[in-house]
Amino acid sequence: MKPETLRRIMNIWPPFLFSGIRINKVSRDWRHVEVQLKLHRWNANYFGTQFGGHMFKMCDPFWAILATERLGKAYHVWDAAGDIEFISPGRETVYAVFDFDDAARDEIVAATADGEKHLRWFENEIRTAAGVLVARTRKQLYVRRKDKGRQNVAASA
Repeated sequence: MKPETLRRIMNIWPPFLFSGIRINKVSRDWRHVEVQLKLHRWNANYFGTQFGGHMFKMCDPFWAILATERLGKAYHVWDAAGDIEFISPGRETVYAVFDFDDAARDEIVAATADGEKHLRWFENEIRTAAGVLVARTRKQLYVRRKDKGRQNVAASA
């Protein structure tokens, strides 16, 4: 799937659409994603601030998607764990940015070259437009080369 196609589909996907989550950008090379969560009456918590579940939801799929696309079909990738730390109330639209750089990709490729699984944590921040830190999220990915990929690594050694 092309990055722009994913962005368009996810922007109308009901769990994102009805939560006020919008994907603003997915880079053509799958290295960068920008997401926002608008505060509305229907998605605010009891105190009128951003609902924590929606903030976690806005960050939930992106590390796994970026890893899957950057690593390719030779790898199994899925979420193993995740958490969120709330820093300050979100009283307005909040934003999250995801950058899956070459160093992260290279680390995973090296750690899985022998066919073993690799667990890696990715972190990002949720901020307001003014830069106020609202929350930090972490996602742990499980990554392993698929059998065919492991055989190709062994054959090329």
